[in-house]
Amino acid sequence: MNIQMVNQFPIPSHFNSKEVGCVWRVPYQQRAEEARVWAKKQNIKLSSEDKIRICLLLIDVQNTFCIPEFELFVGGKSGMDSVDDNVRLCKFIYHNLGLITKIITTMDTHTAMQIFHPIFWINDAGEHPIPATTNITPTDIEKGVWKVNLGVVESLGYDYKLLEKHAYHYVKRLSQDGKYPLTVWPYHSMLGGIGHALVSAVEEAVFFHCIARHSQTQFEIKGNHPLTENYSVLRPEVSESFDKSPIAQKNTRLIQQLLEFDAVIIAGQAKSHCVAWTVDDLLTEIQQINSNLAKKVFLLEDCTSPVVVPGIVDYTEAADLAFERFATAGMHLVKSTESFLNKVMGT
Repeated sequence: MNIQMVNQFPIPSHFNSKEVGCVWRVPYQQRAEEARVWAKKQNIKLSSEDKIRICLLLIDVQNTFCIPEFELFVGGKSGMDSVDDNVRLCKFIYHNLGLITKIITTMDTHTAMQIFHPIFWINDAGEHPIPATTNITPTDIEKGVWKVNLGVVESLGYDYKLLEKHAYHYVKRLSQDGKYPLTVWPYHSMLGGIGHALVSAVEEAVFFHCIARHSQTQFEIKGNHPLTENYSVLRPEVSESFDKSPIAQKNTRLIQQLLEFDAVIIAGQAKSHCVAWTVDDLLTEIQQINSNLAKKVFLLEDCTSPVVVPGIVDYTEAADLAFERFATAGMHLVKSTESFLNKVMGT
């Protein structure tokens, strides 16, 4: 069997690591022509010819999380971690252009009036919670510290009393299920806004792969329901309201699709939140089917970073503990620079 090895292909000359932390327009037509020529020059086969089918799942590699000065930039310990992560990620894609069968990217997608944004909540003084520093607990609601903002009711199309009941039920469920408490986040990943877009350098690499390998990039929208968070692309944080009515469902289609690949490589942001929650949900599904399937999953440790807000919160330990648990369950913790083809062959 003719297997193309990891890191076999050179990086195209258009890639500039110094531009990874910036926003710019990808010259699609130019890159498409270059990708066509590149594939011929490097003898890169069509993805449909792959004997071993590998998926690269990219979690929320969007401007809002990965570009300095954007809303929820994941600076990590160094203050520039997600930028460095994406330099390594782009190189990984180019180096392994002939190995990656398909790229799936998740897109955190929000509008203003959602349960985790400031406008949804209000206090008796008419103030909204301060984003990134406010967690809302059942006790806060019971004591009237925070309540649902009457002003959002008409736009959301819900009865106010029902919305109040849901909000209380929601924060209680998060606590009961061992989830992070409801954090009021800054407005981010806003649909129609520049923060929602993929990081330009990553988008360019993904597009280049699409054209070179004739493999359509798949975009998975998550987080757009107003009444639940969706850290994981595979399921909402809370799926039912107080009256057992469904809010949102798990993404059964994507779960099944991922498990059909011979290997799934995962990277993105943030390690402590959307990456960890997605991997955790995938592991839950795997353990219900066949725990050996965990061996299919490879986590690019050097292409993901935890949320760290100096002096406020540091999720590094929580993220590392989660990844240790994933490794114990059979998943592989790997670096983007190492050759793990032998492990892929063993799945």
